[in-house]
Amino acid sequence: MYLRQRPRQWTRAHSVVATAIACTALIGCSAVTDGAIKSSVNSTSALTSAGPLRIGMAYGDTLTWLSDQELAATLTDTVALGAKWIRVDLSWDDIQPDSANAYKWERFDRVANAAEKRGLTLLPIVAYTPPWARPAGCFTDKCAPANADQFATFAGEAASRYQSITTWEIWNEENSQRFWQPQPDPAAYANVLALTAASVRKSNPAAKILIGGLSVTDADKGGITPQDFLTAVVRSGATRGVDGVGLHLYTYPNLASDKGPWLSPGVDANAGLQSIRDCFTSAGVAEIPVWITEYGAPTGGMPAGSDHVTEIRQAQIAEDAVKTAAADDGIAALIWYTYRDSGSDPNDPESYYGLRRADGSKKPAYDALRQAIADSPR
Repeated sequence: MYLRQRPRQWTRAHSVVATAIACTALIGCSAVTDGAIKSSVNSTSALTSAGPLRIGMAYGDTLTWLSDQELAATLTDTVALGAKWIRVDLSWDDIQPDSANAYKWERFDRVANAAEKRGLTLLPIVAYTPPWARPAGCFTDKCAPANADQFATFAGEAASRYQSITTWEIWNEENSQRFWQPQPDPAAYANVLALTAASVRKSNPAAKILIGGLSVTDADKGGITPQDFLTAVVRSGATRGVDGVGLHLYTYPNLASDKGPWLSPGVDANAGLQSIRDCFTSAGVAEIPVWITEYGAPTGGMPAGSDHVTEIRQAQIAEDAVKTAAADDGIAALIWYTYRDSGSDPNDPESYYGLRRADGSKKPAYDALRQAIADSPR
């Protein structure tokens, strides 16, 4: 979600891809492209069925920092909730903080082993650049990689090490300035996507690749709408063989079913879920399943503001989200953000997205989500 402070979840190798995207980056999903770009994509527009609904929990970059006891308790509770998937950062900055020649896998190994022991499926977010791999003058891990090949190599090494992980999400909210600095760039992202998909599949040919979760944003805040960003990436041909597109369709204070559905307040949700699907059909390519890799609602924030909901409303939003996602055969996953409140700052809504409060006690949304998962028809 754009400009919300979360726990860290958070060469020109493909010049043809980059050129194609540069020509189409901001033209909208219904634009007509030239023959060269059209020839790089399929001519079919049939929807690919998403199959069973994958329901999970988004933890960001929190699990690797827990003690063994805390990690075990958290993931055991995830199983009790009924979630089958966990979305976590596999941060390049964490694994290779010092150089391209040294890896620190130990903390993520613990998460992978604990998840596998409990039958949970990992959805890693491969993202975030260590200091040695950032462009000159960029001083945050949210910088785009200076060299896309180096990032792809890291992802391939991760896929080789974690053979049991078969679905990989490439970056997070890359259409927002907060998560792709110095500014979002669909050409650069498409290059990263293409190289990384190839590297991951070289290590694991059965791997599935997801476009990193796109946020609802606008140009006034330094972002590119998910529709314009995705249009450019699709028309480049970089999504050939990609298995899904991640979206962060926060709708609070509305329910997911209220409008659209999945229409967020503000920025007209950048026109909603159907306009995302139109990005594929207007380019003459098959729609791919939507993975809602973040969805939730905060229960605290500015006392006089409208940036949060009551705990009862959060529970209603959780229950409705599962029902609404299950009713759409093109939605492959619903990942709730997040498990536990990160703090208790009364002025910071980001602290209050959890199903549990900071002290560990349950909010009503915990049981509402658990029951909705148990009742889900798919």
